[in-house]
Amino acid sequence: MSIETVRGREMIVHFDGERCVHTRHCVLDRPDVFVPNVAGQWIHPDRATPGELLELAHNCPSGAIRCTGADGAVHEAAPLVNTVRVRENGPLAFRAPLAIDGQEVGFRATLCRCGASTHKPYCDGSHSAAGFTASGEPAVTESAPLAQRNGALTVEPIRDGPLHVSGSLEVIGGTGKTVNRVTECWLCRCGQSSKKPYCDGTHKRIGFRSGA
Repeated sequence: MSIETVRGREMIVHFDGERCVHTRHCVLDRPDVFVPNVAGQWIHPDRATPGELLELAHNCPSGAIRCTGADGAVHEAAPLVNTVRVRENGPLAFRAPLAIDGQEVGFRATLCRCGASTHKPYCDGSHSAAGFTASGEPAVTESAPLAQRNGALTVEPIRDGPLHVSGSLEVIGGTGKTVNRVTECWLCRCGQSSKKPYCDGTHKRIGFRSGA
Protein backbone atom coordinates (compact mmCIF):
# COMPACT_ATOMS: atom_id res chain seq x y z
CA MET A 1 0.00 0.00 0.00
CA SER A 2 1.41 3.38 -0.97
CA ILE A 3 1.39 6.34 1.40
CA GLU A 4 -1.73 8.49 1.07
CA THR A 5 -1.02 12.21 1.05
CA VAL A 6 -3.89 14.65 1.56
CA ARG A 7 -3.19 18.37 1.30
CA GLY A 8 -5.15 20.93 3.30
CA ARG A 9 -4.85 24.71 3.28
CA GLU A 10 -2.27 24.75 6.09
CA MET A 11 -1.29 21.15 6.73
CA ILE A 12 -0.59 17.96 4.81
CA VAL A 13 -1.56 14.59 6.28
CA HIS A 14 0.45 11.50 5.29
CA PHE A 15 -1.04 8.07 6.00
CA ASP A 16 0.96 4.84 5.68
CA GLY A 17 -1.49 1.93 5.77
CA GLU A 18 1.28 -0.64 6.18
CA ARG A 19 2.31 0.97 9.47
CA CYS A 20 -1.24 1.23 10.85
CA VAL A 21 -2.05 -1.07 13.81
CA HIS A 22 -5.67 0.07 14.14
CA THR A 23 -5.54 1.59 17.63
CA ARG A 24 -8.30 3.85 16.23
CA HIS A 25 -7.20 6.99 18.07
CA CYS A 26 -7.70 8.97 14.87
CA VAL A 27 -11.25 7.86 14.04
CA LEU A 28 -12.42 7.99 17.66
CA ASP A 29 -10.83 11.32 18.58
CA ARG A 30 -11.74 13.14 15.36
CA PRO A 31 -14.28 11.20 13.29
CA ASP A 32 -14.85 14.37 11.27
CA VAL A 33 -11.20 14.41 10.12
CA PHE A 34 -10.66 10.65 9.72
CA VAL A 35 -13.91 9.23 8.38
CA PRO A 36 -13.81 5.42 8.17
CA ASN A 37 -15.70 3.11 5.81
CA VAL A 38 -16.55 5.62 3.11
CA ALA A 39 -15.91 5.63 -0.60
CA GLY A 40 -13.41 8.19 -1.83
CA GLN A 41 -11.56 10.68 0.32
CA TRP A 42 -11.65 9.81 4.01
CA ILE A 43 -9.06 12.24 5.42
CA HIS A 44 -10.11 15.90 5.74
CA PRO A 45 -7.27 18.08 7.12
CA ASP A 46 -9.18 21.36 6.95
CA ARG A 47 -11.73 20.20 9.52
CA ALA A 48 -9.13 20.64 12.28
CA THR A 49 -6.59 23.26 13.25
CA PRO A 50 -2.87 22.59 12.63
CA GLY A 51 -2.40 22.04 16.36
CA GLU A 52 -5.25 19.54 16.50
CA LEU A 53 -3.85 17.62 13.52
CA LEU A 54 -0.42 17.45 15.14
CA GLU A 55 -1.97 16.11 18.34
CA LEU A 56 -3.76 13.40 16.34
CA ALA A 57 -0.52 12.44 14.62
CA HIS A 58 1.46 12.32 17.87
CA ASN A 59 -1.21 10.05 19.40
CA CYS A 60 -0.68 7.52 16.59
CA PRO A 61 1.79 5.05 18.15
CA SER A 62 2.77 3.40 14.89
CA GLY A 63 3.75 6.53 12.98
CA ALA A 64 1.16 5.67 10.32
CA ILE A 65 -0.07 9.27 10.54
CA ARG A 66 2.36 12.14 10.00
CA CYS A 67 1.67 15.81 9.44
CA THR A 68 3.77 18.45 7.71
CA GLY A 69 3.07 22.08 6.96
CA ALA A 70 1.73 22.99 3.54
CA ASP A 71 5.05 24.79 3.10
CA GLY A 72 6.95 21.57 3.79
CA ALA A 73 7.83 22.42 7.38
CA VAL A 74 8.21 19.48 9.76
CA HIS A 75 6.59 20.23 13.12
CA GLU A 76 7.27 17.03 15.05
CA ALA A 77 10.33 17.16 17.31
CA ALA A 78 12.37 14.31 18.74
CA PRO A 79 11.29 13.33 22.26
CA LEU A 80 13.38 14.29 25.26
CA VAL A 81 13.22 10.68 26.50
CA ASN A 82 13.47 7.66 24.20
CA THR A 83 10.90 5.03 25.16
CA VAL A 84 9.53 1.67 24.13
CA ARG A 85 6.13 0.84 25.58
CA VAL A 86 5.28 -2.83 26.00
CA ARG A 87 1.67 -3.14 24.89
CA GLU A 88 -0.48 -5.82 26.57
CA ASN A 89 -0.88 -8.77 24.17
CA GLY A 90 0.51 -6.55 21.42
CA PRO A 91 3.53 -4.90 19.86
CA LEU A 92 6.45 -2.79 21.05
CA ALA A 93 5.66 0.91 20.61
CA PHE A 94 8.80 3.00 20.13
CA ARG A 95 9.06 6.77 20.51
CA ALA A 96 12.54 8.00 19.58
CA PRO A 97 14.55 9.25 16.58
CA LEU A 98 14.45 5.85 14.89
CA ALA A 99 16.58 4.12 12.31
CA ILE A 100 15.19 0.65 11.58
CA ASP A 101 17.17 -1.74 9.44
CA GLY A 102 19.38 1.17 8.37
CA GLN A 103 16.50 3.45 7.33
CA GLU A 104 15.37 6.57 9.21
CA VAL A 105 11.65 6.19 9.85
CA GLY A 106 10.71 9.14 12.05
CA PHE A 107 9.91 9.21 15.74
CA ARG A 108 7.20 6.57 16.17
CA ALA A 109 6.88 2.90 15.24
CA THR A 110 5.16 -0.26 16.49
CA LEU A 111 7.22 -3.40 15.97
CA CYS A 112 5.98 -6.98 16.04
CA ARG A 113 6.70 -9.15 19.08
CA CYS A 114 4.22 -11.98 18.40
CA GLY A 115 6.08 -13.45 15.43
CA ALA A 116 3.00 -13.54 13.21
CA SER A 117 3.16 -10.20 11.33
CA THR A 118 3.37 -10.41 7.55
CA HIS A 119 5.08 -7.01 7.52
CA LYS A 120 8.00 -7.69 9.88
CA PRO A 121 9.61 -5.96 11.66
CA TYR A 122 6.45 -3.83 11.84
CA CYS A 123 3.26 -4.91 13.56
CA ASP A 124 0.30 -5.47 11.23
CA GLY A 125 -2.26 -6.46 13.85
CA SER A 126 -1.74 -10.21 13.40
CA HIS A 127 -1.32 -10.66 17.17
CA SER A 128 -5.11 -10.46 17.56
CA ALA A 129 -5.89 -13.25 15.10
CA ALA A 130 -2.98 -15.33 16.44
CA GLY A 131 -4.29 -15.08 20.00
CA PHE A 132 -0.94 -13.77 21.21
CA THR A 133 -0.80 -13.21 24.96
CA ALA A 134 1.99 -11.40 26.74
CA SER A 135 1.98 -9.09 29.71
CA GLY A 136 2.32 -5.36 29.24
CA GLU A 137 3.91 -5.19 32.69
CA PRO A 138 7.34 -6.85 32.53
CA ALA A 139 9.24 -7.45 35.75
CA VAL A 140 11.23 -4.44 36.90
CA THR A 141 14.97 -4.68 36.32
CA GLU A 142 17.20 -2.64 38.61
CA SER A 143 18.80 0.04 36.45
CA ALA A 144 20.59 3.33 37.00
CA PRO A 145 19.36 6.58 35.44
CA LEU A 146 20.81 7.08 31.98
CA ALA A 147 23.47 9.74 31.49
CA GLN A 148 21.60 10.71 28.31
CA ARG A 149 17.93 9.94 27.79
CA ASN A 150 17.50 10.95 24.15
CA GLY A 151 19.47 10.77 20.89
CA ALA A 152 19.52 8.44 17.91
CA LEU A 153 18.14 4.94 18.42
CA THR A 154 18.93 2.14 16.00
CA VAL A 155 16.93 -1.06 15.66
CA GLU A 156 18.49 -3.92 13.73
CA PRO A 157 16.15 -6.85 13.06
CA ILE A 158 18.42 -9.89 13.28
CA ARG A 159 17.47 -12.39 10.59
CA ASP A 160 15.42 -15.18 12.20
CA GLY A 161 16.21 -13.61 15.56
CA PRO A 162 15.49 -10.68 17.87
CA LEU A 163 15.52 -6.91 17.52
CA HIS A 164 18.96 -5.55 18.41
CA VAL A 165 18.45 -2.08 19.85
CA SER A 166 21.30 0.39 20.36
CA GLY A 167 21.03 3.78 22.03
CA SER A 168 19.52 5.27 25.16
CA LEU A 169 16.14 3.68 25.83
CA GLU A 170 13.68 3.41 28.71
CA VAL A 171 11.43 0.35 28.72
CA ILE A 172 7.94 1.33 29.88
CA GLY A 173 5.13 -0.91 31.11
CA GLY A 174 1.49 -0.45 30.22
CA THR A 175 0.79 1.58 33.35
CA GLY A 176 3.61 4.01 32.55
CA LYS A 177 6.16 2.58 34.98
CA THR A 178 9.80 2.52 33.85
CA VAL A 179 10.81 -1.14 34.13
CA ASN A 180 14.33 -0.88 32.70
CA ARG A 181 16.89 1.57 31.33
CA VAL A 182 19.35 0.36 28.70
CA THR A 183 21.79 1.50 26.07
CA GLU A 184 21.70 -1.87 24.28
CA CYS A 185 19.26 -4.75 24.37
CA TRP A 186 17.82 -7.62 22.37
CA LEU A 187 14.03 -7.73 22.23
CA CYS A 188 12.04 -10.87 21.41
CA ARG A 189 10.11 -10.98 18.16
CA CYS A 190 9.37 -14.72 17.90
CA GLY A 191 6.66 -14.45 20.56
CA GLN A 192 7.94 -17.37 22.63
CA SER A 193 10.64 -16.01 24.93
CA SER A 194 10.20 -16.79 28.62
CA LYS A 195 11.79 -13.41 29.42
CA LYS A 196 9.53 -11.14 27.35
CA PRO A 197 10.04 -8.47 26.15
CA TYR A 198 13.67 -9.64 26.00
CA CYS A 199 15.11 -12.43 23.87
CA ASP A 200 16.18 -15.63 25.64
CA GLY A 201 17.28 -17.59 22.55
CA THR A 202 13.98 -19.47 22.12
CA HIS A 203 13.81 -18.39 18.46
CA LYS A 204 16.55 -20.91 17.66
CA ARG A 205 14.78 -23.81 19.35
CA ILE A 206 11.43 -23.18 17.65
CA GLY A 207 12.92 -22.41 14.23
CA PHE A 208 11.57 -18.88 14.02
CA ARG A 209 11.74 -17.37 10.54
CA SER A 210 11.60 -13.63 10.07
CA GLY A 211 11.25 -13.74 6.29
CA ALA A 212 13.18 -11.64 3.78
